[in-house]
Amino acid sequence: MNQRRRLINRILTCAPIAAACTLPGLGQAQQPVAGSSAWPQRPVRVVSPFAAGGVLDNMVRAVQNEVAQALGQPLILENRPGAGGTVGTASVARAAPDGYTFLIAANSHHINAHLYSKLAYDPLADFTGVAAIGTTGYVLMIPAALPVKTVDEFVRLMRANPGKYHFASAGLGSATHLSMAYLANLANLDMLHVPMKSTGEAVTEVLAGRAHAVMPANIGAIPFAADPRVRLIGVTSLEPTPFLPDLSPISRAVPGYAFDSWLGLLAPAATPRAVIERMHEEMMKALKRPEVQERLAKQGVDPLWLSRDAFNKLLAADFVRMSKVVKAAGGKID
Repeated sequence: MNQRRRLINRILTCAPIAAACTLPGLGQAQQPVAGSSAWPQRPVRVVSPFAAGGVLDNMVRAVQNEVAQALGQPLILENRPGAGGTVGTASVARAAPDGYTFLIAANSHHINAHLYSKLAYDPLADFTGVAAIGTTGYVLMIPAALPVKTVDEFVRLMRANPGKYHFASAGLGSATHLSMAYLANLANLDMLHVPMKSTGEAVTEVLAGRAHAVMPANIGAIPFAADPRVRLIGVTSLEPTPFLPDLSPISRAVPGYAFDSWLGLLAPAATPRAVIERMHEEMMKALKRPEVQERLAKQGVDPLWLSRDAFNKLLAADFVRMSKVVKAAGGKID
């Protein structure tokens, strides 16, 4: 946890990078419009751009009741999956900036900007950060039948059999895709990619032995720590994680490898400032509640308590960081 907080602090103090990424929408929501002080007057929608059951859904559910009670209106989770998260994200970018549509997002929000040649939205200019929720690492999961028990053995087996093995993911552009593609690139592995519709489906492929690896977030791996059908062999953080303390960082076998993700709430850039500030305030109150922190811990998430400005600086720096990861992974979709 301390290592991840140090990483976040380094990102936040990386002023030259953040400044280079500052675009009109990022952190610059418009001034309040008439009537915004009465917000909300109807249910508030939070769009998850991936299929139901993933880590983003769980982030909304972790704070859903507390925030809804504070707002006096239901907080409705709506899944709009497709094209690596770009379908749901585009729907929020096009939504009326009236404070009734938000996006729950992770670093795949920036991955897609560098992975896809054309997008129907700009991930920075068309959105503003509302509230950071936390950070999560990922875990290398393999079927128990695979004759390896460590990351080093996994790397040697893949290198000895180029093109024979494949990994599953939650779809093109997802963090489960890029985390594995990045590892394969750094370790010089020739593995086939099998995109699924969700992390749950990707994990099922490994449980059934039809795929030979998957890199789910902590929440997707922790429930299978003792499952005899699979083996967890490494974590993407630079240091061991308290959520899975028996696992070593992948970087010990593949120097230079590290991958984690922020998790947070975004809004269309033109959303009234008063609305965004109110939502930020209620999200921060919820994150400070012990029961919410307990829910996040069970999902392998370290909570973040950031100001809106700090969150938007993190987003700008992460945009640059994901550009380097996508380039290193050799990914590009026309």
